[in-house]
Amino acid sequence: MSHDSDLRKKGAPRHSNAPRPGPIRFVYFDLDDTLLDHTHAEHGALRDMHASSDRPFGDHSFDAVHALYREINPVVWRKYSAGEFTKRQAKVGRFSQLLEGLGLDTGVDEELAHRYLDAYSNHWQAIEGAFEAFVAVAELLPVGILTNGFVEIQQAKLQRFPMLDDVSSVIVISEEVGVLKPDPRLFAESARRAGMEAYEILYVGDSITSDVNGSIGAGWKVAWFSESSHDHPDVYSFTDWDSIPDLVNQLAG
Repeated sequence: MSHDSDLRKKGAPRHSNAPRPGPIRFVYFDLDDTLLDHTHAEHGALRDMHASSDRPFGDHSFDAVHALYREINPVVWRKYSAGEFTKRQAKVGRFSQLLEGLGLDTGVDEELAHRYLDAYSNHWQAIEGAFEAFVAVAELLPVGILTNGFVEIQQAKLQRFPMLDDVSSVIVISEEVGVLKPDPRLFAESARRAGMEAYEILYVGDSITSDVNGSIGAGWKVAWFSESSHDHPDVYSFTDWDSIPDLVNQLAG
């Protein structure tokens, strides 16, 4: 899961013209905040919980609850990614910290964690243009999905949007492998499952830490879904999904 940029603004693609070692033969896509709008779903889930009749966040405003959650959750995920937190500590602990930060009883943290995930699933939707680009790229090269996240949640998303599973040659969920992006072992295992050398893979994702730095460290090329450019010969920055099929066609040689 990623939280690095505002992902929905349109614009022209930017990319380096530096030479590449060879054509790409496979394209992996990130799931959250790349193909699916995780930020929208997170906001909607917290909004639903805040508006519920039992007032789980007391008299605190939605903006205060949302801002504190957005401060806590990335830190929790970094600790989970580093192996410092267990899955339960990540899933429930973020609500323990949220309630504590709001000065409320932390004894309902597990209940809130379950309520959040239920509400979160009601707001899943595609990033504008992402599914169309995914299908268009799949007509050019084999594609797959490589995602961090809790396995049961990511599988539920794929069941909600079966086209993603149907079109993908490979799906890799980090929890099933035992390490999370940007760990190079996850990228190496994903390359093995795709039957490709590292330099033959393009990764499309939004997170500078998990996706961009992880791909660079693994020797993959990367197309970064972001407003900001990244000065590296194997990184392409884009904000317009319409540009991705042409980029893949170019890199495929």
